[in-house]
Parts: sequence; structure tokens; C-alpha cells
Amino acid sequence: MPSVVQLPTGKALTVRAAADVFLDSLGSPNTVRAYGIGVGKTAERLGEARPLSSVADDEIGEALELLWGAAAVNTWNSRRAGVLSWLGWCRDRGYEGPMVPAWVKRLAVPDSETPARSKMTVDRLIARRDVHLREKTFYRMLYETAARAEKILGLNIEDLDLAGRRAPVKAKGARAKTRRRGQAREDFVLETVYWDAGTARLLPRLFRGRTRGPVFVTHRRPGPGKVLSAQDVCPDTGIARLSYGQARALLYEHTAVRGPGTGWDLHEYRHLALTHLGEQGASLLMLMAKSRHKKPENVRRYFKPSPEAIAELSSLLAPGGGMR
Repeated sequence: MPSVVQLPTGKALTVRAAADVFLDSLGSPNTVRAYGIGVGKTAERLGEARPLSSVADDEIGEALELLWGAAAVNTWNSRRAGVLSWLGWCRDRGYEGPMVPAWVKRLAVPDSETPARSKMTVDRLIARRDVHLREKTFYRMLYETAARAEKILGLNIEDLDLAGRRAPVKAKGARAKTRRRGQAREDFVLETVYWDAGTARLLPRLFRGRTRGPVFVTHRRPGPGKVLSAQDVCPDTGIARLSYGQARALLYEHTAVRGPGTGWDLHEYRHLALTHLGEQGASLLMLMAKSRHKKPENVRRYFKPSPEAIAELSSLLAPGGGMR
């Protein structure tokens, strides 16, 4: 249940108080962490002891420009979104205050610079003898599902439909569905990821007799000083769920063969899957269904066809090319 935030009464909110009650109202620790930077630094820039009602719209814009005007596009958009939510939250509750001015616009995200690796490169990595079965299964599953790494790492064995080659995952940024009073908060929006024969062959070998708990686990039990939630530990073996950081480090170790800075990132598998499907002629709607994106422009960022694929497409424009 979300916590009830007691707003100050009898006096106008100061900038600092407005920031604190807004952040306290957020239920997700990840959201608090993301918004806390933008809201906190903006509050410091404006003057924390000032009444929120004394701040002008343009002061908000100037603070954002001074703090993050030269930052990366994603950073600018994230900080702007946090401040926008903060000020909107205050106004919705009847507290006078500024708004983010219209001239402080959200910036268009540039195209991805993720390299377009070939399908053969993916297959060769998974076939290497020095890559453990756990990583082989994980990399193959990432590629065949085109899913985000954290969603695959969060799967449990009991979630998997092995016969149907599919599993439900919680949608990114999804809010809980509307529910009647008294219902448990477990009716989150779910989406389905699908895999194919490569993953289907590897999964049974990975389980080694386990029938429940995390699909991807570490090779040994966590140390006595590490505190984990029950859902991140196999109930039968006591082995912990493989973390995103561990999985990322292993992939980098396997792929940084040309020195530091040459390793792959886990998110590349999502890019590669959508790129290769697009090169095979999958429509935009099918790519959106596979990746579970809601906006076409987001899929466009992931689709990065190789020069060879573009050259092959160009051959259709040759004299008589369309008649072959």
C-alpha cells in the first residue's frame, strides 16, 4: 500500500519542504533515486528556504539549463521529467508554485550507436567452449526473446511455459491494474516473451533437476554478510539469483578480446534481435509486438541494419532488379 504523506498545514510550502513531501510520496525506490537528483539539485539552486509560490517559471527553466544544459540528452530529459512531476504534483494538491516553462523542451533522443553485429558473431560467442552453460543459455534467451536483460534475469522456473516456449514478464514502467478495495497488489501488467529452439534446448540442461526458484543463479551460495530477499534465492539449494552486474561483467569478460572498451553490453542483444528480424523483412508492427514497444520511434532507435543488408536492398533498384 502507498504511504500517506502528511502535507504541512497553516503555512506555504518552502522549496525544500515541497521537494521532501513529493519524494516521500513516491512508492518505488528506483523512482525516488531517479527523481531525487533532479528535484534535489533544482531545489538547492532555487534556494531551499524560499516559499515555493515565490519561484517564477523562468527560474525553473534557468536552473535546469545551468545544471544540465550541457549534459547528455537522456540526462537532460530525465532531470526535466523529475522536476516536471514534482511541480505538477504540488499544483495538483493546491499548493501555488511555478511550472516548467514551455521553452524548456524535451529533447529528441539520438539514434543508437550500438554496433550492428552479425548473427554469425552471436552464434560463435554462444558456441565457445570457455563460455559456461549458464551464460550460453542467458545470451541465447536474450537474443531470441529480444527482451531486456533485467526481465530475463528476473524469471523463475515456475514462470516458464517450456512447451509453449514463452513466459510472462512485468511490463516496463507498468502501473498496477485498477483493482477493487481489498485485493492484493499483484495484478501488475504482464507481457509475454517468446523464445525458439536454441533456448529450448539449453534450458532443461541448465536446471539440473531444479523445479522452482530463479532460472539464472550463481555458482555458490551468498556469503553470510549478504542480505537477499526470499524471491532472489533458490528455496531448494540456497543459491542466489544472478544479478545484472554479474551478468554484465561476465559478458564483458567474454567479449573484450581486443582490449579494454571493446566488450559487449547486455542491451546489445535486444538491438541485434530487432535489427536481424528487420533485415529478414519483419514489419514495423511485428517488431513492435516482439519488442513490446508502444511507440514506433522507439523501435527505430533499435533497428540498425548492416551495410551489407542495405547494399542487398539497393540491388532491387538495379535495372530489372524488381523482376528477378
